[in-house]
Amino acid sequence: MKLIDRLSEIVGVAHVVTGGGPEGPAPWEQDWRGRSKGRALAMVRPGSTAEVADVVKLCAAEKVSIVPQGGNTGLVDGSIPDTSGTQVVMNLGRLKAVRSIDRKNMTITVEAGCILQSLHEVVEDAGFLFPLSLAAKGSCTIGGNLATNAGGTQVVRYGNARSLCLGLEVVTASGEIWSALSGLRKDNTGYDLRDLFIGSEGTLGIITAATMQLYPRAASQLTAWAALPSIHAALELLERARRVLSASLTGFELMGRFPVSMVRQHLSDQRMPALSTDDPYFVLIECSDAESESHARSLVEGLLSDAIESGEVSDAVVAESLSQVRDLWEVRESIPLAAYKEGLMAAHDISLPIASIPQFVDVTESRLLEAFPGVRISNFGHLGDGNLHYNVHAPSGESAAEFLRRYEEQIRQIVYDSVHQFAGSFSAEHGIGRLKLHWMDSYKSSVELNMMRSIKKALDPSSLMNPGCVVGGG
Repeated sequence: MKLIDRLSEIVGVAHVVTGGGPEGPAPWEQDWRGRSKGRALAMVRPGSTAEVADVVKLCAAEKVSIVPQGGNTGLVDGSIPDTSGTQVVMNLGRLKAVRSIDRKNMTITVEAGCILQSLHEVVEDAGFLFPLSLAAKGSCTIGGNLATNAGGTQVVRYGNARSLCLGLEVVTASGEIWSALSGLRKDNTGYDLRDLFIGSEGTLGIITAATMQLYPRAASQLTAWAALPSIHAALELLERARRVLSASLTGFELMGRFPVSMVRQHLSDQRMPALSTDDPYFVLIECSDAESESHARSLVEGLLSDAIESGEVSDAVVAESLSQVRDLWEVRESIPLAAYKEGLMAAHDISLPIASIPQFVDVTESRLLEAFPGVRISNFGHLGDGNLHYNVHAPSGESAAEFLRRYEEQIRQIVYDSVHQFAGSFSAEHGIGRLKLHWMDSYKSSVELNMMRSIKKALDPSSLMNPGCVVGGG
């Protein structure tokens, strides 16, 4: 019996789909931007953890590698097949149930295919907060969020996906099911296996469910937009915001002038802030206050007033309504779409020690402009946790495709060398996938790489789980 037929017996004929064929790759065989395209033997959509385990056992017996896939919103080619036509893509979209909410423990247990926005809605209806928030929340899944240790806009207060996870259910490379979903906050009985699978991009096993930590909803949430004269001023404002708002500071997002201008140009329906958008930098500040709206407003307005007086801020506005809050956040969250409409770019998801960010920005921009006069730099991200999306566009009037074909690797070398110089990371929240794999040898020590490869060998000895990602193999 052919492998396709045996897969159909496990998940049902309707849930096994073969590849795109001569007419081109299927949507699940390419990244959402259409830049990278693969070819799979088939895509399977299991409907339960037991079916995931049975598919893994079958593929292990047949020595067929598996590429786990959630919402396929990734940016590093970690959730699409290679071009061999021999891999099975396992899409977890049918595993989307909310299994339970524990109000006393303040946890929710949810399956890996649950869309992040759907999880937000369930949690909000229950009267709680789940703080993981990404621009791709309408498409990304909780399994993918955990597999990449997603960050987002509220890491400054709540941490990455890893910090929010209290338990996992995982199908191992041999098809066994490991379940640890009890939601314990303290458990020192040996190595923390949960942390091995979080951020592993499906290279060690397949996350099928998770228990996530919930938080009380704030009494009031206030959002402000501020225009700043420099990246240095942004860092001073961050320090001031931390001092004044303390634990109430739940978001501090940085945007350069160019990414904001792309939103204005390409997304004409987007409502912009009621102040100039020509300043060099802007920040979004979010304050989640446990006391009252009036208390939050007095803190934020006082913070901004003092910052304007000191020269850190040139102008600012505090949202007066929920619709204004949404408008301000949509500007920030629309930047990736606006950049996509602008054209191809060399995108970098980097993190740095926060104190080093102004110097990194100055040094790297100087190096890029010296090597490639006229390049346009789109710098935005989560300044509160040191994560920048530092993207480089071709000079105006040049073909973006041709420019990147000739210079993309040189641009990346300049950016990543600068990141390394300032003791940062060349992958902050998007992962490694296949796209960044060749940079691992350049910027990770041999000790680190050998430990990672030993873990991979121990948990996936045949290298059938997403081979070619993170540590190579396959």
